[in-house]
Amino acid sequence: MKRTISAMVGQGSVNHNSRKFHAKNTDPERSHLNITYCQENIKAVYHELFDEALERYNAKQTRADRRIEDYYEKIRSGKQEKPFHEIILQVGNRDDMSADSEEGQLAAAVLDEYMKGFQERNPQLRVFSAHLPHGRGYAPSAH
Repeated sequence: MKRTISAMVGQGSVNHNSRKFHAKNTDPERSHLNITYCQENIKAVYHELFDEALERYNAKQTRADRRIEDYYEKIRSGKQEKPFHEIILQVGNRDDMSADSEEGQLAAAVLDEYMKGFQERNPQLRVFSAHLPHGRGYAPSAH
């Protein structure tokens, strides 16, 4: 049986990925079946990653208007950067990889193995939120 593996960069919605709200393509009654690999507060992660560099940057500034109070807010409200990037992976499609089918369970196992080693394989990236949803007949995706 041949299946495709597809990857795309998504718009990024932490609340959607963690199912704090449900879009029309999700089934709230199946959310308890989702797997959460990690779910950290993005603001806390920004502080962990950037506070030391921000302190050094601000110490060098002679003009108060060039100091940055909160790096996360600067990026979030800026027009050039995004606070984070989302990668969506999918095996097959919703027609041939139903979440309740044997093929869908195999797809979930493949994505599970991929996710468990992702951070180690990509040390230059910081994963702060990763989920494997169990949708209503859609192939699983990892964010």
